[in-house]
Amino acid sequence: IFSLMHPAFMFFLLGSSLYAGYLGFQWRRIRDLATEIKDLKAQRDASAPKTQEEGASAPPSPLDSTIAGLEKERKNLIGQKLNDKHHNWGSLILGLGVLMAIAGPCNTFLRTGKLFPGPHLYAGAGMVVLWAAAAALVPSMQKGNDTSRSMHIAFNAINIGLFLWQVPTGLDIVAKVFQFTTLP
Repeated sequence: IFSLMHPAFMFFLLGSSLYAGYLGFQWRRIRDLATEIKDLKAQRDASAPKTQEEGASAPPSPLDSTIAGLEKERKNLIGQKLNDKHHNWGSLILGLGVLMAIAGPCNTFLRTGKLFPGPHLYAGAGMVVLWAAAAALVPSMQKGNDTSRSMHIAFNAINIGLFLWQVPTGLDIVAKVFQFTTLP
């Protein structure tokens, strides 16, 4: 039963990683909306006719409704506290992922007296490195570094790829556990 904890938690972490990625992209959407709104306002102001009278208001621009819609969407996204959710899920993935990435090989060694070096083990080690590297980029991302943001996304995208690639190799290992284990 203990041997099945690793694959069960790893499936949970795969789903969590996909959800955390979704939250991260939603958080990024907030920043993109701010830039888009700013650009549309500049475009609106540049194309507005100049009035001679002070205090006279310009007719509404066709861009006003677009800007209002984007501002409403941005306000809605901000209200969801996506940054906090993304950070919390990322912390859970890092902590639980490292724990399970160590527990799996330890369990294998305790049951068999050896490890089986191969793609599953190496990919798992690479995932732990990528989790740590992505987390290490957070402070510079919080300071607005777009290169760090792009690297964070790239590391996590590679990690999702490794995760998905590990599913069939992990299921092969689970099948071997059932094959060579006598259940009570």
